[in-house]
Amino acid sequence: MGTVFDPDRLHEIAQKGVGLAHDEMFRVVGQELVEAYPGHVRPELDWIVNNAGGAMGQIALLHASLSEYLLFFGTPIGTEGHSGRYATEVYDFVMAGEMWCYHEGETERSVYRPGDAAYLGRSVIKGYRIPDFSWMLEYARGPIPTMLPFGLADTITSTLDARTLGRTLWSYGTKVVGALARGKI
Repeated sequence: MGTVFDPDRLHEIAQKGVGLAHDEMFRVVGQELVEAYPGHVRPELDWIVNNAGGAMGQIALLHASLSEYLLFFGTPIGTEGHSGRYATEVYDFVMAGEMWCYHEGETERSVYRPGDAAYLGRSVIKGYRIPDFSWMLEYARGPIPTMLPFGLADTITSTLDARTLGRTLWSYGTKVVGALARGKI
């Protein structure tokens, strides 16, 4: 079993959280995901600080396998950085706040607000900024392990935060093992 998540359906589900208080937003969207994808989503929110591409935010991993991940991502204070260049596709469904983006070669920014979806194609990069705060549902599909070096490089080489590194690897690893046990790559 490869990919199970549909970006259009995930966008619809993320929109159900728009306008809700943040705790309620995560609860409602998490429950909708569990119902839409039984056995594939763990809605317990174990927030982990993430530093990647110069940006700092928090993630709560909802699903991880070798071919997909689904997580909540955001920050209550803003950040900006480099998206990374991946062999995967990445979708960000904004539920609260704003995210500003520009792709390589663009001279004007795109602004994504609650209810919007941003897309990062394979081998494409962008700069992004969360000017104040933002919370989104993020989905990636493709060879997920190839994303780990970028996602962990700042933690290994800059913040030197062994605890966060361990928590990130544990959360991803246990979810991947669980997915493999269910026959999902």
